[in-house]
Amino acid sequence: MMRTPIVRMPLRVRYHECDPQGIVFNANYLAYFDMASFEFFDEIFGSYDYLLARKVDAVVAEANLRYHAPGHPGDRLVVEVTLDHLGTTSFILGFTVVRGDQTLTTGTNRYVFVGTETLTKAAPPDDVREKLAARLPPA
Repeated sequence: MMRTPIVRMPLRVRYHECDPQGIVFNANYLAYFDMASFEFFDEIFGSYDYLLARKVDAVVAEANLRYHAPGHPGDRLVVEVTLDHLGTTSFILGFTVVRGDQTLTTGTNRYVFVGTETLTKAAPPDDVREKLAARLPPA
């Protein structure tokens, strides 16, 4: 079942993001995921600063990618973001990079909440959890 993305971030592939074969260098998809994650935080919280003001941060603990088709310089892509899981101290964002109707890359990032002062794992404040839980897909 196809889920409606919470965020759809457009981007255009720049020449310097490509390798000698003329395709998007694989690691750049993680950068695209990161850029889209900030759009996700803006959509959910208004700004990433909302988390920091509550003395909590979210750090990537695991990233998984699967490449389906290459991107090229000048391509107009869209990075779609879904909230796939919300745990006690972590959450998973799903990413799909598309060019028109074609999927180029899919992946997930698992984020762990940490306290901003200790940088150790911590449960998020209730208001943070509530804002995320409100965007989970129906069970």
